[in-house]
Amino acid sequence: MTPVSRTADATDPAPELRRRWAATIADARGRTKATPPGGAPAPDPAPYADNLLSRWSEPQRHYHTVAHLSAVLTRIDELAGHADDLAVVQLAAWFHDAVYRPDRSENEERSAALAERALPELGIGAARTAEVARLVRLTVTHDPEPDDPDGEVLCDADLAVLAGSPDDYAAYAAAIRAEYAFVPDADFTAGRSAVLRQLLTLSRLFRTPMGYDRWEHLARRNLTTELDLLGG
Repeated sequence: MTPVSRTADATDPAPELRRRWAATIADARGRTKATPPGGAPAPDPAPYADNLLSRWSEPQRHYHTVAHLSAVLTRIDELAGHADDLAVVQLAAWFHDAVYRPDRSENEERSAALAERALPELGIGAARTAEVARLVRLTVTHDPEPDDPDGEVLCDADLAVLAGSPDDYAAYAAAIRAEYAFVPDADFTAGRSAVLRQLLTLSRLFRTPMGYDRWEHLARRNLTTELDLLGG
């Protein structure tokens, strides 16, 4: 992962995200005691945050934006007590949609590969790098195994948007449609309806106790309403 240069800017839109990134990398390094290939000192994490935030700010994004990244990290904070390795879950959030092209199907795989390149450069050990990549790939299905608390936290945080108020959910659905503006209405309706039905077939959308109690009913109501509106 090639870092981009960081320029100080008083209008920086994401100072809190930059602070969070630095803290997460410090935590991950502290627990792994790893060094990058060649034994050189681990690099400054700030340019990597710049690179990631620039990806999350690309013009084709309407929902999968910096705001989504921030929301997922906030939900992870709320579910932190359920996580086994919180830093790994936080890193997976940063990378889970770092590569995002709505016209391609391999976004999660490419995002996981980006993590596999960047994290060793940052001094994150092999086991934790592999776990971050696994969690990123898990967001393809949002269907973690029962003995996967970190997967449960990441997936619940990513899906929490489904439990928004009617207005918030409508804004989310409109942003998704905007990302797929190149798709004809009939094709989008068919594809979106299939996604909604797949989610509704899950025995539980939210696997953490807190997520289930807070979000399950609202999310199912919103998904069902959207599916009805689509004629699905």
